[in-house]
Amino acid sequence: MNTVEIIALKNKRKITMLTAYDYPIASLVDKAGIDIILVGDSLANVVLGLESTTQVGMPEMLHHAKAVNRGVKNALLVGDMPYSAYQLNPDESLANAQRFIVEAGCQAVKLEWFDNCLQVTEQIIQAGIPVMGHIGLTPQTADKIGGFKCQGKDAQAAKRLIDQAKELEKKGCFAIVLECLPDKIAELITKEIKIPTIGIGSGIHCDGQVLVINDLLGLFERYTPKFVKKYANLSGVILEAVENFKNEVLQEKFPAPEHSFTIKEEELKKIHGC
Repeated sequence: MNTVEIIALKNKRKITMLTAYDYPIASLVDKAGIDIILVGDSLANVVLGLESTTQVGMPEMLHHAKAVNRGVKNALLVGDMPYSAYQLNPDESLANAQRFIVEAGCQAVKLEWFDNCLQVTEQIIQAGIPVMGHIGLTPQTADKIGGFKCQGKDAQAAKRLIDQAKELEKKGCFAIVLECLPDKIAELITKEIKIPTIGIGSGIHCDGQVLVINDLLGLFERYTPKFVKKYANLSGVILEAVENFKNEVLQEKFPAPEHSFTIKEEELKKIHGC
C-alpha cells in the first residue's frame, strides 16, 4: 500500500489504520489486512509507561519503527514524529523526518498541528516525504488547547479546524487524522477536502478509523478514552496465563517430562568414570 492508493480509497471504501510498536504485533496487524500501520508516539504511554507523549524522542521512536518495519509487508508504514523532533526546533524537522524514511523504513510521517505546522509540513513534503496531518485533539500540545477533551464544539473553533484541514490539504498532505471532533464537524471536513480523513473519536463519517492497538486489545488499563472499543481483553488472558505458570512451578507440575531433555542411562553411568 502506498499514499497514492490510500488517497484513491476515498469515497470507495473505509480505510483502516492501527498503531504497532513491535515485530510480532505488526506482523499480525499486517496479516489482517490493515491499510495503514502507525508507529505512534502513544508508545510513550502504552509501552514505555510514561505520562505524556512529549516524553518520548527520536531514539525510542526509531528503535520501535525499525522493529515494526520488519513485520510489515503490505500496509503503508507511517512514523509519528515525536514532539522534540519538530516542535521544539522546527529547523530539525526535515532531518528527523528523513531518519524515519532512511533508517526505519517508513513510507511517510505524521505531524500534529502546532504553530509552525504549515511551514514544517511544506518543507518535508517538498523534500519528497509524504505527510499525514493531525488536527483536533493533539496530545503533544494538549495543555495549550484545554486538555484532553473534544475540540471544535463551538462555531469559531469548528471553523478553525475546517480551515486547518484545508490548509494541510493545500500543502500536500495525503491524509489527515481527526481526533476527538464532533461527528458533524468531522463529516463537514471529510466532505470539503479531497484527501482522506482518518477518525479517532470523531464519528462514523470519516473516510477511515484508527485506534491504538493496545486499547483495542485490552492491554492498557491505566485509562480508557470514551472512543475506544475493546475488541479483546488480553490483559486478563495474560494475567491468567502467568498465574497458571507460577502455580505450576510452585506445585512442581512444570516442567513436565515432555518439556525436558533426557540422557541415556549408560551415558549417565559413564560420567563417574570420566
